[in-house]
Amino acid sequence: MSLARVAVALFGIVLLYPLTGISAPIGPWRWDDDVMEPTIASLRISLELTTLAMLIVVILGTPVAYYIARSSFRERVMWQAVVLLSVLLPSLASGLLLVLSFGRLAPVGQLLVRLGVDTTNSPTSFVGTEVYVSIGYYVLAAIAAFDSVPLRLERHAALLGENAFGVFLRITFPLARTGLAVALSVAWVRALGEFGAVLVTSYYPAGMPVQLWANLQTYGLAGVMPLLIIFVLTALPLPWIVHVLAQRREHA
Repeated sequence: MSLARVAVALFGIVLLYPLTGISAPIGPWRWDDDVMEPTIASLRISLELTTLAMLIVVILGTPVAYYIARSSFRERVMWQAVVLLSVLLPSLASGLLLVLSFGRLAPVGQLLVRLGVDTTNSPTSFVGTEVYVSIGYYVLAAIAAFDSVPLRLERHAALLGENAFGVFLRITFPLARTGLAVALSVAWVRALGEFGAVLVTSYYPAGMPVQLWANLQTYGLAGVMPLLIIFVLTALPLPWIVHVLAQRREHA
């Protein structure tokens, strides 16, 4: 047992070791106006638009996940396979396919442009891309959350006179909320950290991943470090805290 603990400890050290790169001796960090202004702008863009994307993900993904979780086995497998396609697509391929299917050369894209919706290099395309790359993760994790709710409790509530919406609000959601929070945190990190797809569809406005790449190309590592710290502190706390709380609740 002690040998296994040492092995796992070494594994954990290896996983955490890259975080020491924050203290790497790369010289003075750049934080002049040329770096500070786009860094702050990218932080605002990422937080505002990713929050909007998550609202859309929750509103669309929650009922879809609940339907799949309560469907027959054959239908469930089919819909999960559909959802998995968006999850398994390589990031850059997702961006290229979104541009090809919703860009100005595509019939749908032309229709959207005529309606005043700009599908490339706009806040709309930024949010749409983040929704696409993250909603599959949310739906699959939310299905697992709904699976943890005993069906007999929902049936008993229905027999006592609750309608379907009342059963969901009073029984299903309270019992699944921790799992749904985990699903949301996974989708948040996936959307906030998306680079390849967003680089193709929405180079402007630049969120934090694209701005990190731009800073690296222009200023090198010295211009990357301030935004890297902000990026890590923005992305990691939510899923980490949600995971810890979920584990504490499960073992309470």
